[in-house]
Amino acid sequence: MKAHVYTTLELPQSIVAIGAFDGVHRGHQAVIRQAVQRGRKLMVPSVVYTFDPPPRVFFQGVRMLTTVEEKLFKMEKLGAHHSVVARFDEMYARRSAYEFIETLAKLNPLEVMVGGDFRFGKDRLGDIALLEKYFQVRVTKPVCCSKGSPISSTRIRQLLSEGEVHLSNTLLGWTAGK
Repeated sequence: MKAHVYTTLELPQSIVAIGAFDGVHRGHQAVIRQAVQRGRKLMVPSVVYTFDPPPRVFFQGVRMLTTVEEKLFKMEKLGAHHSVVARFDEMYARRSAYEFIETLAKLNPLEVMVGGDFRFGKDRLGDIALLEKYFQVRVTKPVCCSKGSPISSTRIRQLLSEGEVHLSNTLLGWTAGK
């Protein structure tokens, strides 16, 4: 199945996974898989809502782990029906948390899947508690590496800067050709 990619989308119902998903590492994969599985169970399309570039790349100039094309390919491999890629620029960064909620409402999500550190809107003022006022939210538990530390894009960037390519690839969870 080929996933559909949009900059905006309206649906009668959906299950939505939201995040920067830079690297689509094992933690991100858990959020997306949860949305795909719930969508299948409830027989509604799964949507991955993401950003290009990821907010940390835009604000802090950190190294981007995957191009938007790689990210979309990986999200499709995980079974997402649709991907919404919001262009993260100066104008988008000024949007309030409530504007983000209005955009999300157009997808009519039965459930929204996020990681525990999810924030949104200007100055990151929106949080999971605010999102829960409008939507049924499921927070995916952190996925940890074999040493017990949570997997994060920040940790993967750190490992890459230290030359730990093999370990960073392990945390990413994608093997060659996938």
